[in-house]
Amino acid sequence: MTATPPDPDPARTPGLEPGGGVAPGDTPPESGQTSGVSHHEPQPSRGRNIAALVVVLLLTALALGFVVAQVMGWSNLF
Repeated sequence: MTATPPDPDPARTPGLEPGGGVAPGDTPPESGQTSGVSHHEPQPSRGRNIAALVVVLLLTALALGFVVAQVMGWSNLF
């Protein structure tokens, strides 16, 4: 069995001009709706996102500290 296409058949759709256009002021036919979710999608937890952000900020601060120490000549501290 073959599924019917989601768009209307132009040969059987009233109001279409040759080439598939519509007359000025006329409403074009609707296409089939295939988007949307079938059930409620749960929200992802924000705990992982916040933990990853904290880790990235700490690593950035540590790297910046090493750069500042090298520029200032404090290399004997590390």
